[in-house]
Amino acid sequence: MTRSLQTVAYPRPSALESGADGRRLGLETSRGATPAGAEDHPRFFSGFLTSPQIGAAALLAVADVAAARYHQPQWRASLDPVVTGNGDRLRFESFSGCGGVYARLDVLAPGLDDGEVGHGTTNVDVNDPLREALSRIGSDDPLHLRVGPEELAVTTLEGPVVEKKVPLPDRWLRGFAEAQVIAAGFNLRAELPADEAVRFLRGLPGAGGGRRAAGGPRWVVPVGRGLRPTTRPVPGAVCLPGPERLGALRRVLRHATALRVYGPAVGAAAGTAGAAAAWEVVLPGMRLTLTLSPDASRGFSGEGGVLDALATEEAAGDAELIAVLLAWDPRIDVADLAASSGLTPARVRAALVRLGTSGRVGYDTAEAAYFHRELPYDAGRVERHNPRLRSARALVAAGAVALDGALATVTAEDGHAHRVRDEAGVLSCSCLWWARYRGGRGPCKHALAVRMARRGAAVEQAPAVMGGGVR
Repeated sequence: MTRSLQTVAYPRPSALESGADGRRLGLETSRGATPAGAEDHPRFFSGFLTSPQIGAAALLAVADVAAARYHQPQWRASLDPVVTGNGDRLRFESFSGCGGVYARLDVLAPGLDDGEVGHGTTNVDVNDPLREALSRIGSDDPLHLRVGPEELAVTTLEGPVVEKKVPLPDRWLRGFAEAQVIAAGFNLRAELPADEAVRFLRGLPGAGGGRRAAGGPRWVVPVGRGLRPTTRPVPGAVCLPGPERLGALRRVLRHATALRVYGPAVGAAAGTAGAAAAWEVVLPGMRLTLTLSPDASRGFSGEGGVLDALATEEAAGDAELIAVLLAWDPRIDVADLAASSGLTPARVRAALVRLGTSGRVGYDTAEAAYFHRELPYDAGRVERHNPRLRSARALVAAGAVALDGALATVTAEDGHAHRVRDEAGVLSCSCLWWARYRGGRGPCKHALAVRMARRGAAVEQAPAVMGGGVR
């Protein structure tokens, strides 16, 4: 697994302080992106949390995921959460060290008081002393929240005094991209009231901090006001892969007003070994969401949901155009972007997927919409470190793809010929990858090469068709 070091630098450690005027929570920021360009320590908010105890618990839950490895837990992860100011809300995001759990806390306008929310994205320092202090908040006395440096200190910072060097594996980068692509295909599958939400989550094996659940994927099906476990993906069921990975939610259970479960469209997961799902706890003025990969031992990085978007040059150009139109919106309207750009909604969605590979958009399941953020990732890096994409490009360049209507033959590097069949736009292949995953982890390299070859053939034929019309 390719790894690099990302240095995050802060002017001072984040801290929870008490004074004559009450408690003040200062979250220090690292270098980040803003509408005015990159800033060393951007400031996104200074005001009050309407529910301090709940906000502290939810922020700790996001930090729990950032520090966790649910697969091979003896290896500790350490990646500071990301914060994005979207003008009307603050979003705190993190990814588990094993790459299989994505966490996001949305502090909405009703959760913030007496302060304006800025625009931009950066890391925030959540250190061990701060975690201990936040865990001791036991009442809802007024709590002032500052995200970014003190107002008077903005122009007097002489340089960072706290630096962290954290590993940034390529699979984490790819996981951020894959998680938002998968979530964009989710529907709301169940909504539980507070009492049923608490009962269900506390009854999960491993979710209460105890034993780890054994066996393969589990499934739940909505029944009445609650969820009932089932051993197989019956119609209407939602996958619960690795229930112990919902353990971070226990910090906020007693404050929950509802639990919402999101998963693939009804029937989409039938017959599969597992499927991703998002579990959202609704809190006063906030939402805490954990998105789980299809299996506890399987990260998001290999799901292959972004491959088609990365494989087309059209989406690359479209993404550059759409990127100019993004304005740190908390909710990206595809129809508005289509009207502004002159692209079709389908091309706008493909461009957003491509932008997601460099961390420039995320997806909010509660609002069924993309949102703008800026992570310090390079989209070209995702392409370079995606082996199926590289292999597919090599096959096309070597002339290994022979098209014949709905069928195609791809001659692999070892000389073995694979048959790729197109059925209503869905490609299947005779290779072992397809036999094993049946499209559940994106296209195989042969199907991807066929899509590339067909797009190339269509581009080459277009001028001839136009010329024939003139004659």
